[in-house]
Amino acid sequence: MVEAGILSKLSKNIGVDELAKHEFAQLIMSLSSLVNAQFPIDSSKILPLVLHMLESDSSVDTKMLCLGTLYNLSTVIDNVGSLAKDEVVHTLLKLSSMKVASEKALATLGNLVVTLMGKKALESSPMVPECLIEILTWDDKSRSQELSAYILMILAHQSSLQRTKMAEGGIVPILLKVALLGSPLAQKRALKLLQWFKDERQMKMGPHSGPQSRRLSFNSPAKHGEADEGKKLMKNMVRQSLYKNMETITRRANGDSTSSSKLKLLVISSSSKSLPY
Repeated sequence: MVEAGILSKLSKNIGVDELAKHEFAQLIMSLSSLVNAQFPIDSSKILPLVLHMLESDSSVDTKMLCLGTLYNLSTVIDNVGSLAKDEVVHTLLKLSSMKVASEKALATLGNLVVTLMGKKALESSPMVPECLIEILTWDDKSRSQELSAYILMILAHQSSLQRTKMAEGGIVPILLKVALLGSPLAQKRALKLLQWFKDERQMKMGPHSGPQSRRLSFNSPAKHGEADEGKKLMKNMVRQSLYKNMETITRRANGDSTSSSKLKLLVISSSSKSLPY
């Protein structure tokens, strides 16, 4: 069918009724699966039709089929150029905010963000990182939390600008909650992100930040005193933040007194080293 030129004819024959859209979506998804068999599929001939159905008043089932097509295409590196565009990324981010479609949309974005073009497209989107941070709060969608944390990790890695945007978007207390209550994989990714934010804060509070006196040597007692004060301040900030966020978490949990006590005990017994902030 592909060799006979079906891809160039699809966009000319789509109907306006939902049944026709759904059947076209099924056909296109089936054809897109050929990319996994190393069969040459021209994604530029499929994308316009897929995006049209995603942006139109298509049913949820039709949209899910279209997302499956985009995911199949994203698994092949040669297709990243056509997928890593503002229109495609914006559509995927919008759909990732819908719980029913979030997993497939985020999985596709996860394939794109590991490439240079895909990462740049996500970084330039006005929906990032707020959209991804919001998904981290979905306690009932652990897979979406895991995928969102993965994308945020890629964006935050070696990018102080992206980490600043995330911090301003309130990601730290949300990551703390995921690190305590999320799935094992989500916890692992949240802790990794938290460690980066902790390291960055320590660097800002380090010996090179703030006014410096050139007359003091590095090993002088005054310099050690400043370092000790900085460490004490850091520990106090961590402890206060943990208490504040855990009070919020326990109130939302609405659990029994036993589970609440265990959760508080966990916070009290956790240091800034074992639970990075």
